[in-house]
Amino acid sequence: MVVILGGGLMIIVVAALEFASQEDRDYAVSMVAEVQRLTREEEAGCYDYCFAPDPAVPARMQVYELWQDSESLTAHFQHPYYDRMASLLQGVGIVSSTHQAYLVERGEPVYTAEGEKKLSFFSEVR
Repeated sequence: MVVILGGGLMIIVVAALEFASQEDRDYAVSMVAEVQRLTREEEAGCYDYCFAPDPAVPARMQVYELWQDSESLTAHFQHPYYDRMASLLQGVGIVSSTHQAYLVERGEPVYTAEGEKKLSFFSEVR
């Protein structure tokens, strides 16, 4: 788990890929697993890179990425693993997609050290 403290800015990418069928989605998920692992392990600034089936929408793949900064995300677009991912996903029944990047200033745990639900977030003065 990466917790952002202090002045570091990070980027979260959230996307949803809609497929023609659940079978197409499941096939795509299985094809891209290795590229996800390699991206996480080998690309500088990549903290998380996950393309996973949406359990509530049978033909949807949810995407979650966490990058150290803008430079690491833009470098990813020039990396062979990005090209491999794009190549694998071509022609597998994607009918639409949405993509959004978010700049994250801070992060903190959702639960207390004792495992209790927190009652507020980011409430302390900077």
